[in-house]
Amino acid sequence: MLKRLSTSFVLVVSIAAMQLPVAFDATAAEAQQQEKKKRKTRLAGPSVGKKVAKAFEAYSADDIPGALVILLDIKAKKDYDKVYVARFIAVMYASMGDEEQKAMDYLKKAIEPDLLNEGDQGVSLKLLADLQMQTKLYKEALVSYKAWMDFTDKSDGNTWVKISQAHSELKQLDKMIIPADNAIAAYGDKHNQNPYILKVMSYFERKQYSNAIKVLETAVQIFPEIKQFWIQLGQFYLMVEDYPNGLATLDLAYKQGYLDKESQIKTLASLYAQNEIPHKSALLLEKHIDSGLVKRDDNNIASLANAWHAAQHIKKAAKYYGQLAKMTGEAKHYSKHGMLLKQDEQFKPAIVSLKKALDLGIKRKGRVHMVIAESYFYLEDYKQAYASFKEAMKDPKTRRTAKSWLGFTKDTAELKKVKI
Repeated sequence: MLKRLSTSFVLVVSIAAMQLPVAFDATAAEAQQQEKKKRKTRLAGPSVGKKVAKAFEAYSADDIPGALVILLDIKAKKDYDKVYVARFIAVMYASMGDEEQKAMDYLKKAIEPDLLNEGDQGVSLKLLADLQMQTKLYKEALVSYKAWMDFTDKSDGNTWVKISQAHSELKQLDKMIIPADNAIAAYGDKHNQNPYILKVMSYFERKQYSNAIKVLETAVQIFPEIKQFWIQLGQFYLMVEDYPNGLATLDLAYKQGYLDKESQIKTLASLYAQNEIPHKSALLLEKHIDSGLVKRDDNNIASLANAWHAAQHIKKAAKYYGQLAKMTGEAKHYSKHGMLLKQDEQFKPAIVSLKKALDLGIKRKGRVHMVIAESYFYLEDYKQAYASFKEAMKDPKTRRTAKSWLGFTKDTAELKKVKI
């Protein structure tokens, strides 16, 4: 009986369609927009402007080192020219992919004087935060993203997802929920799976399984095509021992083709068996053992044999117990195989397996001798039956029954004029 499943599973945490994780206090997005003074638009000096234009030509031709040589050689004197050039240098270093620290250093030089034109200042704040997150400077990124949102008064679903992910990186699991909810609200009808993934992650890590279930119950309705949500929902139901809902969920996931791992098939088969649907359990295991998805080992063959036995398919149960006996060479499996064969009225092969069980040292010898004797009796081999009943009498547990059969066998043999 399935009492408990492992509470560890592989939960999917890679966030689709997300470039960089970010962190930020959720309350910032809810702050009222403040009226800003109109920001003065500035232009670089002619000399600096010409050199930057030349550097941009090199950049457009994919010559980033050449562009940097030009920009680093500029000797800007005016404050705006300095931040203007610093911003371009930062962008060049960021484009190189392995110079994040230099890019961040120059971005700070460009941002801190607060002289860039409004668009450039906003983009620079965002780039700085992205780079800080990329280099695992999560706390610094928090500050930069907050500054970006305060400066631009912008908020969107992707940003809230990044905020939630950043709290995850900082192990601030309880702070992941509000930004994830804000992301869901911001996406509106353009649903995105990422905030749901983050919420499940937060609740799972904090062992709040009932809350995770609520999130996943919503997620499977919005994203019925995402198999991981179905699998996780089924697993969470099992964690809280809600086996009927666990079975219903994993059964539906299977019908949609979402269960493709051995452990998932075996879990569903166990749930069928536990909920008194052994026929489905047997069919499921048989199909996937034959396909190779579920290993043909002694444990799985034993489960399959037991399922067919519980479903009262004696012939199939006997078949798989026979396989199990050959795989393991264990007396108990030969005994089970023989008894099922006898129940299916396959008396001759039943005798063979039962004698093998005796040869291998089966403990309940009296019971095995009884079944052998009965098989001989139904084959009308009364002499062998009589001898086997006598062996069964040596076991105190079967002595009385064997004694009754002895007399009956002797009488039957006499009626049929058979010497024993």
